[in-house]
Amino acid sequence: MTTTTLGTEPSAHTIESERWPGVATVPSGFNVRVASPVARALFHKAVARLPLRVQMPNGEFSGGGSPDSPLMVIHRPDDFAARVGDSGLIGFGESYMAGDWEASDLTAVLEVFASRVATLIPDFLQRLRGLYIPKQPRSERNSTQNTRSNISRHYDLSNEMFELFLDDTMTYSSALFEDLSVGATPSWDAFAAAQHRKIDRLLDGAGVGPGSRVLEIGTGWGELAIRAAERGATVRSVTLSVEQQELAAKRISAAGLADRVQVDLLDYRQVQGEYDAVVSVEMIEAVGHQYWGSYFQTIDALLAPGGRAAIQAITMPHDRMLATRNTYTWVHKYIFPGGFLPSVRAIEDVTERMTTLRVRERMSMGDHYAQTLRLWDERFSARTDEASALGFDAVFARMWHFYLCYSEAGFRSGYLDVQQIVLDRRNQR
Repeated sequence: MTTTTLGTEPSAHTIESERWPGVATVPSGFNVRVASPVARALFHKAVARLPLRVQMPNGEFSGGGSPDSPLMVIHRPDDFAARVGDSGLIGFGESYMAGDWEASDLTAVLEVFASRVATLIPDFLQRLRGLYIPKQPRSERNSTQNTRSNISRHYDLSNEMFELFLDDTMTYSSALFEDLSVGATPSWDAFAAAQHRKIDRLLDGAGVGPGSRVLEIGTGWGELAIRAAERGATVRSVTLSVEQQELAAKRISAAGLADRVQVDLLDYRQVQGEYDAVVSVEMIEAVGHQYWGSYFQTIDALLAPGGRAAIQAITMPHDRMLATRNTYTWVHKYIFPGGFLPSVRAIEDVTERMTTLRVRERMSMGDHYAQTLRLWDERFSARTDEASALGFDAVFARMWHFYLCYSEAGFRSGYLDVQQIVLDRRNQR
């Protein structure tokens, strides 16, 4: 194993090159020497128009912000430019992981970029993005052969790691807080109840009650299945995460509901049977746009006459979805391989064209996700020593912090949203 030692700013730590090849080594070569000054110039031109301040190692500032604006501190500008020049936004994230730049309020800095993401790059370069933006590896497309590997890379990291920042319900999706007036910052004490409120609203939307036959696509760690079984339903839940299946089964058994809930390690496309309700929470994001039709056709085929489906889906604007659907991003490389966010319009179009389903109702709750992510990040940041004891090094901690803040910034800026969507059949009254 070879290692690379970072400098003393912001902190000295060693990067394992085999574990973090894109971070341990700064890109070099002819293409990078050409691209780096272009990236540097484009970056400073972009931030000059943003309410942001950028501090360089010599103490000089750039950016269009005031002294009160979010501050981005670049420690190693040459390395930063090389990474961004080499791989764009992937390099931007990797440069944070490497410690090339820092921010005391990372979410605030990323929110500035997220709120203007469509205009950061000049139009002529946007039109050429297909020539220089990395493409998704075929090995990460969510075919039945690849999906288990994609899911495992995230959800099988370690149950103990997820326990560090999730609440007692072990629910890894947006909560629904009772009171989220402007400026409200829900506390950790309100978290579990907010997760139950979200789950209960979905179960209500799907009409789950005593005797309901429920299919859950994407088990998580079992809380929704437990809540449904407590209503008197029988539940079949499917997942491709070995770690999730194991812990969910233990939690279901501990709740005394093993006779009502079955958790299978199975691709949703291989499920058979008939169900009165199909529920799926933030699973469509892992499907991949090539397979949205299969996802909704599966729900359609499994839903009993008179049944309803309720999904919770992270969404993005339709125009940005079209512009980025073939782009390979930092999130794909480090967090969710094979994932892609739909738009509300895409969900409506796919169900209209390829199924008998219709969108009956939907509710937007993006501001609730921003608060959910804030609480997760605060919790994880306070427990990085415990993450280290589990084998997750300092680069992982920076990566996870960047992921949570990046996501929170998307919801705070309005670039991302999350919807609860109820579907039934078009001829159903």
